[in-house]
Amino acid sequence: CKLQDYWLEHGQYQKRMRDEPVHKPKGVVFGPTIVYDAERCVMCTRCVRFMAEVAKDPVLDMRERGNLNEIVVSPGRELDGHYTFMTEHVCPVGALTTQDFRFKARVWFLRTAAAVCQGCATGCNAHLDYDPRYNKAYRYRPRDNDRVNKFWMCDEGMLTYKSAHEGRVIEATVRGVKTSSAKALEEVRALFTGVPKEGVGIVLSAQHSLEDNWALLELARVLIETTNVYLTGQPEGYEDAILIHRDKNPNTKGITQLAPGAKPLQVLLDDAAAGRVTHVLALGGAAPIDARDLKAAKVVTIAAHAGPLTDVATVVLPATSWAEQSATYVNAKGMRQVSEKALEGQGASKPGWRQVSEVASALGYEAQWTKLKQIRAQLIGGAAIETPAPSATLPAE
Repeated sequence: CKLQDYWLEHGQYQKRMRDEPVHKPKGVVFGPTIVYDAERCVMCTRCVRFMAEVAKDPVLDMRERGNLNEIVVSPGRELDGHYTFMTEHVCPVGALTTQDFRFKARVWFLRTAAAVCQGCATGCNAHLDYDPRYNKAYRYRPRDNDRVNKFWMCDEGMLTYKSAHEGRVIEATVRGVKTSSAKALEEVRALFTGVPKEGVGIVLSAQHSLEDNWALLELARVLIETTNVYLTGQPEGYEDAILIHRDKNPNTKGITQLAPGAKPLQVLLDDAAAGRVTHVLALGGAAPIDARDLKAAKVVTIAAHAGPLTDVATVVLPATSWAEQSATYVNAKGMRQVSEKALEGQGASKPGWRQVSEVASALGYEAQWTKLKQIRAQLIGGAAIETPAPSATLPAE
């Protein structure tokens, strides 16, 4: 910050004010997520009102009067729950900071992409702040959308930005050993050579984008001509009446629109155990149940994150995460929303739909989709796609 540089170089370090300023508590830990600096606070009480009116948990209040005012937590309580990050979001002066982002980055170095939260089926609109110098995501901030999340996000959703880096699959593997993408595709060709279409199962992923799933479904139905289509994703979890949905996948609705007859993963386990399905092409690593029974089949998965399916897969091909590609997700209300690309792909990862086209080529088919716009042209016949407003990306310095 040049202002800081000028002050250090030319500053008048002796204070002209002779009275001792009012001192208040600094670095007060309100709970597991929020730290409070009372000397910055202007006592607007926006955090108090948010917890009382939106989060329905009036745990914050104001005490004392005049220049002794400060925000406090109710006795015997701490600021916790599912919406504490929003107290920092509504604070106009930085008196409240999150322990997650506090002192992690200088915001003027960050750029912003319009994203869609991956935490649940609500599909909250978000700003993903990232540093292009390090190809690293630093935080989520709510992006206003009256029809989806209004102005808010939950704590769990705010922290899903970390999945841009954590638990990632960034290299191809064959039987757990890292290898090149070319050798992995050769292994895919060898595994599927001579396999009848009735023995091939296709697993769509509610964790992956509409484009990724469309490409895999196109490979299944048009090229391979198999009807064995299954669906997987994260298991259900906590929900509330504010924002949090019990479905912990961003695209379950999109899969049910693409493939209404897709069967649960448990059916695939039964089919594999009975020998009806011997070879599996899957998207993603997530599975709501123990997938070890799939060891009876030869599994190839295209995944951005590790999980039960990557653990049992013979071949794993790395896919870019939601933050590394422009992608469409369908929330629980059936709204198609586009999440902008922010980061560059890590390691050998490629967009899932592109990996599917390379798998198709390895199996001897000619994929008709080589560009994202070709896939979206096929998807345009469904519900309208809601594209984000121009993001608040700062100009390059």
